[in-house]
Amino acid sequence: MDIKLDPSRDDLPLMANTSHILVKHYVLDLDVDFESQVIEGTIVLFLESGNRFKKRSSSTKVACPSESNEACKFRMPEPCQIPVTNTKTFSSKIGYNDFVICGKGEKDTSGKDGNHDNQEQASGISSSKYCCDTGNHGSEEFLLVLDCCDLSVLKVEEVDVAAVPGIEKFTRSPKLRNQIVHELMALPTDRWREQLDYYARCSQAPGCGELLFDTDTWSLQIRKTGAQTATDFPHAIRIRYRTKPQGRSVTWTSDQSGRPCVYTVGSPINNRALFPCQEPPVAMSTWQATVRAAASFVVLMSGENSAKPTQLQEGYSSWHYYVTMPMPASTFTIAVGSWTEMKPETCSSNDVATERSFSPSEAHFRYIGVCGHMEYPCRFQKSSASTQKIIPHRVFAPACLKGACQETLLPLIPPCLSAAHSVLGTHPFSRLDILIVPANFSSLGMASPHIVFLSQSTLTGMSQLCGTRLCHEIAHAWFGLAIGARDWTEEWLSEGFATHLEDVFWAKAQQQLAPHEAQEQQELRACLRWRRLQDEVQNSPEEMQVLRPNKEKTGHVSDSGSSIIRHGLNPEKVFMQVHYLKGYFLLRFLAKRLGEDTYFSFLRKFVHTFHGQLILSQDFLQMLLENIPEEKRPELSVGNIFRDWLESSGIPQPLQRERQALAECGLAQQVSAEVAKWVRVNRRPRKRKRKDREEVFEKLLPDQLVLLLEHLLEQKTVTPRTLQSLERIYRLSEQDAEVRHRWCELIVKHKYTKAYRDVERFLQEDQAMGIYLYGELMLSEDPRQQHLARRCFELSREQMDRSSAEVVAEMLF
Repeated sequence: MDIKLDPSRDDLPLMANTSHILVKHYVLDLDVDFESQVIEGTIVLFLESGNRFKKRSSSTKVACPSESNEACKFRMPEPCQIPVTNTKTFSSKIGYNDFVICGKGEKDTSGKDGNHDNQEQASGISSSKYCCDTGNHGSEEFLLVLDCCDLSVLKVEEVDVAAVPGIEKFTRSPKLRNQIVHELMALPTDRWREQLDYYARCSQAPGCGELLFDTDTWSLQIRKTGAQTATDFPHAIRIRYRTKPQGRSVTWTSDQSGRPCVYTVGSPINNRALFPCQEPPVAMSTWQATVRAAASFVVLMSGENSAKPTQLQEGYSSWHYYVTMPMPASTFTIAVGSWTEMKPETCSSNDVATERSFSPSEAHFRYIGVCGHMEYPCRFQKSSASTQKIIPHRVFAPACLKGACQETLLPLIPPCLSAAHSVLGTHPFSRLDILIVPANFSSLGMASPHIVFLSQSTLTGMSQLCGTRLCHEIAHAWFGLAIGARDWTEEWLSEGFATHLEDVFWAKAQQQLAPHEAQEQQELRACLRWRRLQDEVQNSPEEMQVLRPNKEKTGHVSDSGSSIIRHGLNPEKVFMQVHYLKGYFLLRFLAKRLGEDTYFSFLRKFVHTFHGQLILSQDFLQMLLENIPEEKRPELSVGNIFRDWLESSGIPQPLQRERQALAECGLAQQVSAEVAKWVRVNRRPRKRKRKDREEVFEKLLPDQLVLLLEHLLEQKTVTPRTLQSLERIYRLSEQDAEVRHRWCELIVKHKYTKAYRDVERFLQEDQAMGIYLYGELMLSEDPRQQHLARRCFELSREQMDRSSAEVVAEMLF
């Protein structure tokens, strides 16, 4: 299957030819320059050819971006003409080679490396008649294709690993470079430290020949003269490159204290604008990275170690991280800024959530047999890890948010981690960093190996929004990271599970909560999610509401391993919640049908079986149905679940039947009574008769306030006097971001000018949730509201997330 891109569509191509050759390990050696807004350095790729990990099919071709009737042309890199910086001041602790620093002091905005805009290049790919062979076909040379975008590639060379001192200690063929790499990758897991050391040494080895390369919009293509197969192709290559300030994988911005920072934003294109890599999830790899920056900055990264800076000369520091658990390159995360660490208090007995009948004994977490994943130092095989309820954790944020973090976030981490352990068992990762990211972050949270990003919006109001979002991101350690989707279109396998588990974790983390109270809160959240799902299916294209859009072709790729993610570049897709919501309701349906004890007992078994692996929907569903008694699964089959839940748009039929029950839960009924009171208040004339009694309003939970405001949004008219009373009684401007979002909607709908400042504040400080409000302000056709929207956008557009800015600009102009 060739990759054919339609420039009129919003599909994301995955170009890497992973069926022929796989990157097994990355070594990054990078410098972060805030003046030029560039990350530059080298990345060394350690490769394994296809015949070592699978039987290859016949050779295949991927389209080459050529408009002429010529075969693909490759070029050697142009020499860098920028004066060389004194690189000796940047030598890191483990002694990486010196390298050329290009473009210091100025932003690289040129496109001299051959990259073009997406529209132009997509047309070139789809119309090209000539292809480059990526496999072994006749006398043509093998082509390594990497996913790459918005990068300036300066040089590609083979690494002479045979020149590494001491390499002969563990190899039988000290002169055969590819064999050395193979034997290095084959070292047993108990020698992982030695393996990382030799990866680092090999990455410093001299080059032994430059390789031909070319770039297009979406890929970097490399070949070696005379290497006709993946086996012949060099298995250790070094790429010298630099990012571009406008690159879409990272954002250069300022934190809440006004200091510069840069971080990976969870872009739709993932990390291909940060380093050349293999994006398809099947390309599971490990990595290690050394990053240098000015000594005033802190470098955080996906890594098993809690890195500490090594001081270098002339005011620079070096940070080193590593990962030994193979994961897709898309999960790699980095953040560099003037963060302040807020150390939590020493764990006490109060940090551990109270065990209730739902909590399993340690015996439930110990299963006989070896793990099913590829070899790596796995925590599931360590008895000490299986009983570790709270893993080591650190919290970082700008100094100005220290108080909010200490008051809201820090006390929640131990009980949330402990609750997750009580439900699923062994934490897949040995430690956790949590970073409060800048205001332009387009989500409430993002989980990566060993690190979680949280929006500043989670720190306001009571602890519920922060706690539930923290639980959601912690759940991703199991579902999304330790267990990943083999096909990116099946997002529900990550987001549906995390959404379902966040309620379970949060109920257990609230130590003072009785079981029946926890159940009532979960029913209320289900009611709110039903309303959001109903709204989303009414306001989104049907084709984007399907959880398994590729149906029986799910997981299929081309012969080379390349594929396309439908709608992967659609900026509106980032804001859709259908995979969260429909996935959540499917898992809730299964848990209720089977009984929670049966379901979560199975889920722990599933985690033990599939951690460290990639799955498809049928892997989960088939194992589930095989492990439950026949009497508990009437009318349940993989086919029925596919039909009703995963392969249809709209609201699933089984969920339609639950609608009334969701609306009648106890806490929702209490809200209905409060709504009736407010409707009566709203209807009263300004001058009331003395006999009219004053309404007494009940205290409501944050989720109840959200539901209350949603009901009031359905009222045709709400008077300014009623809105003023609402704000005063519930102190709405001080509530969490979910409540304030609904409050702002009420302000906009009813043109409550006295509270426009609350809307302005929300658009500036809660950018992750403010996109919808811009649309409401413009649809009102009120000149003052439209001016407010444009003014707020102008103030924040330079710092705003790119996808968010595109969506808002389309609304406004």
